[in-house]
Amino acid sequence: MKLSFRLLLLGLSAAFVLGCAEETDKKNEMSEFKVPVEYYKLDNGLKVILSQDKTSPTAIVAVYYNIGFRIEPKDRTGFAHLFEHMMFQGSKNLGKMEFVKLVQQNGGVLNGSTRFDFTNYFEIVPSHKLETMLWAEADRMRGLDISQDNLTNQQGVVKNEVKVNVLNQPYGGFPWLDMPQYANTNWYNAHNFYGDLEDLDAANLEDVASFFKTYYAPNNAAISIVGDFEVGETKEWIEKYFGNIPASELPEKPDISEPKQTEEKTFVKNDSLANKPAIALAYHMPERNTPEYYAMGLLDQILVQGDNSLLAQKLVKDNGYTSNVNGGINYLGNMFNYNGPMLWMYNLTYDQETSKEDILNAVEEVMTELKTSISQEMIDRAIVKIRSQLYDNIGGTFGLGRADLLCSFALFDDDPQRINTLEEEFKKISPETVKSVIDDYLIATNRTILEVNPLLAENEKTN
Repeated sequence: MKLSFRLLLLGLSAAFVLGCAEETDKKNEMSEFKVPVEYYKLDNGLKVILSQDKTSPTAIVAVYYNIGFRIEPKDRTGFAHLFEHMMFQGSKNLGKMEFVKLVQQNGGVLNGSTRFDFTNYFEIVPSHKLETMLWAEADRMRGLDISQDNLTNQQGVVKNEVKVNVLNQPYGGFPWLDMPQYANTNWYNAHNFYGDLEDLDAANLEDVASFFKTYYAPNNAAISIVGDFEVGETKEWIEKYFGNIPASELPEKPDISEPKQTEEKTFVKNDSLANKPAIALAYHMPERNTPEYYAMGLLDQILVQGDNSLLAQKLVKDNGYTSNVNGGINYLGNMFNYNGPMLWMYNLTYDQETSKEDILNAVEEVMTELKTSISQEMIDRAIVKIRSQLYDNIGGTFGLGRADLLCSFALFDDDPQRINTLEEEFKKISPETVKSVIDDYLIATNRTILEVNPLLAENEKTN
């Protein structure tokens, strides 16, 4: 009797332990960074990514074209951005600005942007309007209303945007637009992405028609659908509206490689509207998707991301040189949505009483200490921050960040499933790899320094 009772207790104990283990496994499984991804291609080359999420009754349509600032035609600086505006000027079945009205009148929001390696367009709509948005996106992929009136109008809009956002703003273009021009040497990486006003004026209808026919084709694009939809039905709609759009003959991609920097570069930009000096420091990144690339992602977290980052601690809290340190990999997006040479950069403004040497000495102190203090614990904390950012990005704005990564990985890697391996790649990085990256990349010979000389402050002193 006692033996049987004891066996019963052991059995109950084993069952309890097994139950706890199963519950733990379930929790671990739930906490894994996992995004549903279904990926396929149409016969015309269009890359399609479906990611179902029925959390809210909304759907996102994101269309990414593999053309950005980097590979726009020479002597047509700003043309990729100009063309982004042209895509809202009317198509075969939708007149000028009717695309915008269609989305907004159906309770949705939309936007477009031009980045280093893609131009993107997206709509977030109630899920029952998904088919309408697929039809509308296919309609403008099929053909634009390319007219002189539309071109002239958008040339004016873009030139005004340059004046408002860059030319007539204190610190306009600093450092996101300025630094690539100073730090890089290959024209494709180093020209004025926003566009010189003369180049914008020089664009003609033949340029526009050729650009559209070449780059705005299904075999140069990816479309991701994220949100509340039925997979089978959505596949039918995508085939119906996009399947018979003809592919284009894509030109050979230009060489956008960047030669190794072998000595430090320093530049000063005079700013007549700035009232404080500013400084930006940029370092060329390791090649994308390598262990060194992921190590730089960790160093970005350790050095500049958040109030607990080492540079914020030193420059803001300890020395009081500035109120904020901004920084990151790819100022026009994030460390995942680009495809080519890239800069890791940070920037700050500071008072006249502080010198550039004060800033650089403090930075050197941080770097020297970092070399001896890198540990697995520090890396683990950085991974927690990265994981948090990924969840915020993927879950925010009804899943727009998810759509962005899915299209980017489809365009650049032909593998949108990469979204589910990011955290694991960071976990592979050892303290030794991080130290090696510090020694090879975070060094003066790989660095470009750009200062802003605040002429407004100088004028105020003399008056």
